[in-house]
Amino acid sequence: MKHAIRYSLLLLTAVTVIASESCQSPNTSKNAEIKDSTVFLSPPLITSMYTADPSAHLFEGRIYLYPSHDTATGTPENDNGDHFNMMDFHVFSMDSVGGKVTDHGVALHIRDIPWAGRQLWAPDASFANGTYYLYFPVKDKQDIFRIGVATAPKPEGPFVAEKTPITGSYSIDPCVFKDDDGSCYLYFGGIWGGQLQRWNNNVYDSTARLRQGTEPAILPRMAKLDKDMKHFSETVREIKILDSAGNLFKEKDNDKRFFEATWMHKYKGKYYFSYSTGDTHNIAYAIGDNPYGPFTYKGIVLNPVKGWTNHHSIIDVNGKWYLFYHDTQLSGKTHLRNVKVAPLVYHEDGTIQTISAYHGK
Repeated sequence: MKHAIRYSLLLLTAVTVIASESCQSPNTSKNAEIKDSTVFLSPPLITSMYTADPSAHLFEGRIYLYPSHDTATGTPENDNGDHFNMMDFHVFSMDSVGGKVTDHGVALHIRDIPWAGRQLWAPDASFANGTYYLYFPVKDKQDIFRIGVATAPKPEGPFVAEKTPITGSYSIDPCVFKDDDGSCYLYFGGIWGGQLQRWNNNVYDSTARLRQGTEPAILPRMAKLDKDMKHFSETVREIKILDSAGNLFKEKDNDKRFFEATWMHKYKGKYYFSYSTGDTHNIAYAIGDNPYGPFTYKGIVLNPVKGWTNHHSIIDVNGKWYLFYHDTQLSGKTHLRNVKVAPLVYHEDGTIQTISAYHGK
């Protein structure tokens, strides 16, 4: 059954700022609790349930949101994010930013994924071949995160999952980017609970550890998708994120290095790779000349929000750019989040104006 959620969005001025979080633990959070709801930049888009990690897309003239569905399962909290024990996905849509949000119901449930074990984390979606594709990470029967794909004839689903995960896929936070020539690329990865630290040269090692301060930071991954959108057409490769001097970041550079939550978009011919820095709570971005990178770090899209890490998406809606994100305004609990949206502004040189999740901050 569809549920209409009435929502009146506070449209914002040009100087705006925001944040989100993803599937990890609050144990090392540095964020202070914000108790006055009037200081938040944007109100929650959805209040009928807890949602997070919003992937936004413009399909068929409507804005569609593909978020995680947070639930209170009672799973103990830990640094691996076991308490983010999601079971299904709902798809939401609206005619415009500020318009009525419609809940299209359950689009995919974990019980309908033949190879799934537990923890249905942040998804993304794409359209090709007259079909809508939903990409999702979930732990398999061996408790290893893989990325699966499901299909539907409509953007809201329901989606039917393939019987096996994408061959060669691993870790979390898939993002599908379609370039101007129609080529599609899948970006993914997340350290800590996302298990990316266990993969070296695409080989799994359950004993592999996180990098230490002066060691090179773990890099996100990507691969071009085959025309059928269900397989990789090439070997998974690392994405280089460089500082202004052309050097890779070290793990100690944790206010800039990659942690999770990949997103790719294109603006004036340049490729913008954005991501969460995780334990320092920024949404950062880097710019490159092609979808493979390398990408040069440019700054912060979104400062920390109430909650733990961030997870976002960036889209163009009729010539205006928006950042979708999440925080914990409704619950105050790290694993029970709510999605939001705010305008995103570019400077003349193509850099992005940093957004704050609070008024006057």
